[in-house]
Amino acid sequence: MVDDARLRPATADDYDAVVAVVDSWWGRTVSASLPRLFFDHFAGTSLIAERDSALAGFLVGFRSPDHPAEAYIHFVGVHPQLRGSGLARRLYQRFIADARADGRTVIKAITSPGNTNSIAFHAAMGFVVHDRTADYNGPGRDMVTFVRTLGPSSVRLSP
Repeated sequence: MVDDARLRPATADDYDAVVAVVDSWWGRTVSASLPRLFFDHFAGTSLIAERDSALAGFLVGFRSPDHPAEAYIHFVGVHPQLRGSGLARRLYQRFIADARADGRTVIKAITSPGNTNSIAFHAAMGFVVHDRTADYNGPGRDMVTFVRTLGPSSVRLSP
């Protein structure tokens, strides 16, 4: 597990570092799915993981302004050498804890049907995996959706 990675809220200035590596981390062009607007408008709900002052991973997510019970994880990346280390789990756990603290009770995400690693990861993280939704992102762009309902927090606050 990568316990030495430091998690922190993202800033708009993190965009350049993330977009500089995301295509190589995926081994294909995916940067168009991560426009700057996510860092300009949702940095405070997104996370950066750093290890030895270098980018180790990131999670881009937000709390829905239209659905007050929901938060959405848009894009997550972990340096290829750190995959399987537990870093993605830590990023998800932190995002979920922050969303719960904000009163959110549902976390949603999507992936392409061919991304079997993402589907398995979300299932392991307690998400319900929904079947492929045809044309979810437009004609011919099917997606698999994930939903995780958050139960009551185990943290008890004193009156």
